[in-house]
Amino acid sequence: MNAPEVSPPPPTVFDLPLHPLGFADPLRWLARGWKDFIRCPGLGLFFGACFAVMGWLLLAVYEHAPAYTLALSAGFLLMGPFLCLGLYEASRRLEQGQRPDLGSSLLAWEAKVGTMAIFGGVLLILEMLWGRASLVVFAVSFDQVPDFQGSLWKLLAPENLNFILAYLAVGGVFAALIFAVSVVSLPMILDRQTDAISAALTSLRLCLTQTGVMLWWGFLITALVVLALLPAFLGLLVIGPVLGHASWHAYRGAVGHHPGQDTPAPGA
Repeated sequence: MNAPEVSPPPPTVFDLPLHPLGFADPLRWLARGWKDFIRCPGLGLFFGACFAVMGWLLLAVYEHAPAYTLALSAGFLLMGPFLCLGLYEASRRLEQGQRPDLGSSLLAWEAKVGTMAIFGGVLLILEMLWGRASLVVFAVSFDQVPDFQGSLWKLLAPENLNFILAYLAVGGVFAALIFAVSVVSLPMILDRQTDAISAALTSLRLCLTQTGVMLWWGFLITALVVLALLPAFLGLLVIGPVLGHASWHAYRGAVGHHPGQDTPAPGA
């Protein structure tokens, strides 16, 4: 009598293949992001304007309450990926040979609202912890609330060096953690039938197994964003959407598919 066949267990998130990456890949992602931007510039400029407005609002808060601005600035890493959902959707449609439009981009989250809400909750908790840590650093660094008079140069004065180093150290830890769990998570949630935890674990796996390339990618993102901030946040009009489109290509270039499942779209 033959023993009943035992079917193999279904593949897990840890079985999902990750493509080997080289240090030239992030530059290719940026080039593809620029190509997507010039194929739908109106849509990109709309989201770029959203990024710029966020910067102007933070600057306005800084003029009146610099301590809270330091805490709220962490929200850039929270709001940024969700604003980029529309750009991921645009790149996905371009990849499939379709024409993206603003309506579909603004509603890209609708089909995955539950998963997006769970992932957003995780990022919100991290952002709140970052904000609280920023306020603690601010309180420990100054005996009383300093008057920077809305000037970034006064904040960056040599006598504030200890504060700046402590803030950058604390912020770097939280920024690295948020980057690690979100670098490919939202594009993956948008593109596949997956849950928030699996997407975050895949993103974390990618950063842990290909640390050098992902650090290089994170450095490029940071450097471009800093450059975009200098001319009154106007650089975000272009840099913001280009990075959003490039992040979609980073996901497509880094995360593979289970054999026989999730067949990649043409051009992946």
